[in-house]
Amino acid sequence: MKVLDYPLTKITIWFLLGILVSYYCKSEISLILPVFTIVSIVFSLSYFIAKKRKKHIVSFGIYTYCISFFIGLTTLLFHTESLHKSHYTHCKKAFETSQTIIFTLHEKLKSNTYNDRYIALINKIDNKNYSGKIIVNIQKDSSKHSLIIGNIIKVKTTLQHNATNKNPNQFDYGKYLADKQIYAQLHLNKSEITVNSNIKKDIWYYSGRLHSRIVRNLEKSNFNRDEMNVALALILGQQQEISSDIIQDYQYSGATHILSVSGLHVGFIMLFINFVLKPIPNTRKGSFIKLFSVLISLIIFAIISGLSPSVLRSVVMFSFLAVGNHLRRSGNIYHTLLVSMLLILLFEPYFLFDVGFQLSYIALFFILWLQPLLKNIYTPKHKILNYLWNALTVSFAAQIGAFPLCLYYFHQFPGLFFVTNIIIIPVLSFIMIAGIIVMLFAVFYPPPIVLIEIFEKSIYILNQMIHFVASFESFVIRDISFNSYYTLTFYCLIISATIYFKKPDFTKLTFFLTTIILVQTSFIYTKKEIESQNEMIIYNSKKNTLISERKGKNIVLYSSDTLFEKTTKTNVFSSYLVGNFSKLNSINKVKNTLFINGQKIFIVDSSGVYKNKIQPDIILLTQSPKINLDRLLQDIHPKIVIADASNSNSIQKIWKITCYKKNIPFHSTSEKGYYQLN
Repeated sequence: MKVLDYPLTKITIWFLLGILVSYYCKSEISLILPVFTIVSIVFSLSYFIAKKRKKHIVSFGIYTYCISFFIGLTTLLFHTESLHKSHYTHCKKAFETSQTIIFTLHEKLKSNTYNDRYIALINKIDNKNYSGKIIVNIQKDSSKHSLIIGNIIKVKTTLQHNATNKNPNQFDYGKYLADKQIYAQLHLNKSEITVNSNIKKDIWYYSGRLHSRIVRNLEKSNFNRDEMNVALALILGQQQEISSDIIQDYQYSGATHILSVSGLHVGFIMLFINFVLKPIPNTRKGSFIKLFSVLISLIIFAIISGLSPSVLRSVVMFSFLAVGNHLRRSGNIYHTLLVSMLLILLFEPYFLFDVGFQLSYIALFFILWLQPLLKNIYTPKHKILNYLWNALTVSFAAQIGAFPLCLYYFHQFPGLFFVTNIIIIPVLSFIMIAGIIVMLFAVFYPPPIVLIEIFEKSIYILNQMIHFVASFESFVIRDISFNSYYTLTFYCLIISATIYFKKPDFTKLTFFLTTIILVQTSFIYTKKEIESQNEMIIYNSKKNTLISERKGKNIVLYSSDTLFEKTTKTNVFSSYLVGNFSKLNSINKVKNTLFINGQKIFIVDSSGVYKNKIQPDIILLTQSPKINLDRLLQDIHPKIVIADASNSNSIQKIWKITCYKKNIPFHSTSEKGYYQLN
């Protein structure tokens, strides 16, 4: 694999390892900096010795990888905003009592039914300077006075920590926000806030105003709302207003990637600019004019689209590709890819843990590396067949590269992805070109009606194509159990297979066969790990008491709901099934007494009936029973009291105080999430 022979590849790998170690081991700056200083001194000495002797020294290569590792380590630490003393997480009182908080709106997020949502930057808390990002939820009202990016807002309220996942194997939204350096939220009414007359006018403000101007001009041209929302996503990466039905169609058809601006969109723009500038000769001066035009166009596109992380990633990546092409270094495209990745991660190391970042680079890498191999399998003679074959091989190369990650993160696979990509690329090519022209018009004034109608109709056709493919729901494979062992071994298998088929020999065949054994080993190990487990989960479910008992991969579900079938369809339970490679054997009515590994659980429901002689290890309170908890604890002496989310919040507060006085642990699933018994 020639890619691994590049020194930059090895440097990048060690840099990434440094970021990963820093992220998962929670290193401290005070411990890392002295070691980093020593490694830097040794590296410098090794460099000067190697330069003086004018020959390669093995130790210099080792020190290079060491310093790459420590640069990755320290880069993540310095970009972890919560470690900075001025960060609002160090103001504990802001999370406990109401404080006067001043913040600036930084980015508009997708609104929900009740709230407009923004990312904001903290300026001051109680007249003291603080920094950091928060999410602000402002209740919608009938007022026409909307807030804009750059508004400075003053409010007296309490910061709220991000909610963690309250049930097992669910998406951890709190962790997702923490990776974006967001650690708190505010929930406000417009009547509570005071908007400063001054506006912070930075690049995000002007980008927001430009985007708003485009939307207003499109609305003046009577652009159909549904098609306009898809257009804003396709061209500008703005998905905030797309309906859930349309998003579902794109998910089921395997075309979600076209709704978020990525390398595909930026690549179209670069190709379009190069096509427009084709008459310019490829002289030194002409090549520089083309490069300058491409870079300026990409920067303008990033500003118009709102400077979102996905857009910035793609713009940086293709800017490096454009520079590499200008320098006639197309043969070293892997170098260009690695340099763009290094630069992005040096400024934003947390992008490494962003699913979009991972999928973008893996898909592009496999298109560059695997697509030529797939393309050579068959050589069509007709131009149309050649186009279809190229589109198919590009789609398969990207999908093969992204396949393990998609299963790991999303647990589903759109079986008709190749059909989708073949039929949408011609339409998408036209939409991108027409869209760029329409958006350029909309920057200054409402586009001509004829142009709008053509653009609107093309998006309508695209949506209908996507909807048609998505209607074959039987081809969407859902609830696929896939863990980290599978992900790593599948990538080993894909890489070894590609290396072997590119240039077969005995060593590569041995490597390929070894990875097959590794995949089988991951299956066997996962199966043994699952079969050895025996646990009970008390879920955080508001309308229904849910308890599952798992022995190996077999699960029995206990529910208080008489319509048992409904409970199996909820995300509360289905994510647990998928995450633990399990199957549901039966659904039973909740019993008053359950046993798990020698522990007795007694359930007190709304009837409030119990017997003094039970003596359980655990009491589970459900459905807000009218009981005297103090007397109950004196009668049966449990080791812990658990209250699920079916109880009212007010009564749980009383129970918590009662347990505290008796020195008995109290676990509320509404507050702490699900309870696990092993």
